[in-house]
Amino acid sequence: MLEVQSLHKAFGPVNVINGVDLRVPQGQRHAVIGPNGAGKTTLFHLLSGNYRPDRGRILFKGKDISAMSPHSINRLGLARSFQITNVFKGLTVLENVRVVVLSRLGVRFNFWSRVDAMEQANQESLEILELIGLTAKKEQMAGQMAYGEQRALEIGLALASNPSLVLLDEPTAGMSIDETREAVRLIDRVTKGKTLMIIEHDMEVVFTLADLISVIYYGEVLACGTPEEIRGHPKVREAYLGSRISC
Repeated sequence: MLEVQSLHKAFGPVNVINGVDLRVPQGQRHAVIGPNGAGKTTLFHLLSGNYRPDRGRILFKGKDISAMSPHSINRLGLARSFQITNVFKGLTVLENVRVVVLSRLGVRFNFWSRVDAMEQANQESLEILELIGLTAKKEQMAGQMAYGEQRALEIGLALASNPSLVLLDEPTAGMSIDETREAVRLIDRVTKGKTLMIIEHDMEVVFTLADLISVIYYGEVLACGTPEEIRGHPKVREAYLGSRISC
């Protein structure tokens, strides 16, 4: 599904991504962890087209997307969420999702828009709201919802483009324990059958969701393995996990 080959990205004299290699097979749930400043979000910006690499290649379903724009990459089937909640706060919950569905269908709000396409967009939007558990909130302004609900909506926006690969950047950041557990259940449910990459600091979330974990440390892949392998990896424990995780 995704292959990263010797990826490099620097900002001035600082090498943020320094020769990263990754392979994510179809259907895998792949977590990316590491200390603050390790380069995790920069990696996601590169994968989604927000940044362009200085060197290296990014292959998505065999196609080189290294120099492509974010909207072009999205149309190929890669969608993402962001560290900071990124929803249309001045629109209703339903309108938020419908905007993305209409874009995917190639429909614009104008006099000549096809009625059947609008009906299809409405139906698909309602199905996504049902999936993420926000049907009852469909007429509420997105900016008035609780933080956890806004994060759920953002996942819904990613799903609305019907992606084959979903990137989630710290989807449980700022959540309470109960909100985090609900978010994990949501992510587990809505990404079945899709390929998932997730950046997350909460190790309980990581070990619950991930099939494979890559540890990024100073812009390099320190280790890559199953949750069991990463849990007991001495260099990972020293660099990141510390004493919080027991073997």
